Amino acid sequence: MFPQPISPTTGSLALGSQRPGDQFGAVTGHAGLIATEFAYKKDAEIYGEDEPADYVYQVVSGAVRSYKLLSDGRRQIGAFHLPGDVFGLETGATHRLTAEAIIDTTVRLVKRKSLEQAAMTDVEVVRGLLRMTAGSLRHAEDHMLLLGRKTAMERVATFLLEMDRRLAVAGMMALPMCRRDIGDYLGLTLETVSRALSQLQDEGVLGLSGARQIVLRNRQRLRGMDA
Repeated sequence: MFPQPISPTTGSLALGSQRPGDQFGAVTGHAGLIATEFAYKKDAEIYGEDEPADYVYQVVSGAVRSYKLLSDGRRQIGAFHLPGDVFGLETGATHRLTAEAIIDTTVRLVKRKSLEQAAMTDVEVVRGLLRMTAGSLRHAEDHMLLLGRKTAMERVATFLLEMDRRLAVAGMMALPMCRRDIGDYLGLTLETVSRALSQLQDEGVLGLSGARQIVLRNRQRLRGMDA
């Protein structure tokens, strides 16, 4: 079934002129595939757990969270997908997690079957898909270690360094996700995340400007916590 957008953008576009380092654009452009853009409002579902994995997605703007609801009602966020990130690339026939737009978000997508057919005849497409899959596996392994072996403060430090690497512009990062999202990603309560951020602010490690604007003032201290 074709995904149901909140509001479609201008339609289909070829991805031959991708940004540097854009593996998704490189693969689809090399294969001559067409991607379609869709816009989703804040908190809109892009796909649900156990739905057919018929498409592969890339974030154009905004941010996406992928998560699983546990049997006790808690939510475990597996990843935050930011502009340029690829998601929905599954090994099975269905999605293992639910994906939602965190804020107003635009994604582009291609049919999974089209990628698989291109991979059958083009080794470069295979290599590109393997690189994207390997990147997802690395993130999953890092996340597993973070949840299993680190203290609450170490988890927050690791998260801040990750977002600093992926989001920081002119020394400041604007987080698209709320503190409850951060807690569900780190396996912590909202209160624990808030206390950790306040403590880091009091110690001069970071500066807070509003709920989601953060300036890191002592990255070396954070790296020491993340070691």
